[in-house]
Amino acid sequence: MSEIEGAAAAAAWDEPAGATPRGTLVLLPGRGESPAVYQRFARRLSADAYRVRLVPVDPYDPDDVDRARTDVEKLLVEESLPGPKVLVGSDTGATLAALWASEVAADAVVLAGLALPGAEAGTGVGAAPGAGPGTSWDDELEGRSACPVHRAVLQSDPDFRRGALGRPLPWRSVVLEAPSRPVLVLHGTADRVTAAHDAVAAYLSSPLARVRLVEGGRHDVLNDVAHRSVAAVLVLFLESLRLGSGLPAVVTQAAHRLTTTTGDPRWESR
Repeated sequence: MSEIEGAAAAAAWDEPAGATPRGTLVLLPGRGESPAVYQRFARRLSADAYRVRLVPVDPYDPDDVDRARTDVEKLLVEESLPGPKVLVGSDTGATLAALWASEVAADAVVLAGLALPGAEAGTGVGAAPGAGPGTSWDDELEGRSACPVHRAVLQSDPDFRRGALGRPLPWRSVVLEAPSRPVLVLHGTADRVTAAHDAVAAYLSSPLARVRLVEGGRHDVLNDVAHRSVAAVLVLFLESLRLGSGLPAVVTQAAHRLTTTTGDPRWESR
């Protein structure tokens, strides 16, 4: 990881030496999170030759939100960064990405663990304890992730702000609309910060949206137990995006159908 000039203190991960870069992810973190929280995620994506740029943002400071948007816009038009360029957000970063999706020059948007006011998940089978105002550090950890490695990072990172997830959101209401560009929505079914239904409802009918629920997943869906599978889904989305904005399939199911008249084997995809 390195620091780059220009966009304020944006952490940077690049492809391995000798690899051809395949695109750029501009990442907005969530409440309390530092670049260290996304080391594992960014290293995995950069190993697949996708450059990652993390733009820190304090969602409670309007001036910092404006600064972050300016930095995001600069990165999305930076000629030295390869396309396609994708805006990725987690928690409040996902909310900001959703609100900016139709206004910035991103080729696509990824929304992971959206944070929405009044959309608390409540109780449910397999759900973690809540992470609302007044909850303990142990409850915040439970609400964030069941991954022991990710929890260890949160506990040891001096720049991570404990209790941030329990603060009331800076927005009284958020109106979500599917953008006129490809969008991948990732959300855990056991998310106690935002109910899965509220997070995905606006995107279900969009032909350019890919909505994926992570079974048993908690709020930090990019860094939860299923982080490998989530990253695989994201890479498949990115590879499809490289083929076109209509997201043509890269991998399809195939059924072997034998032509009865000639005996010729034919393959068709389903």
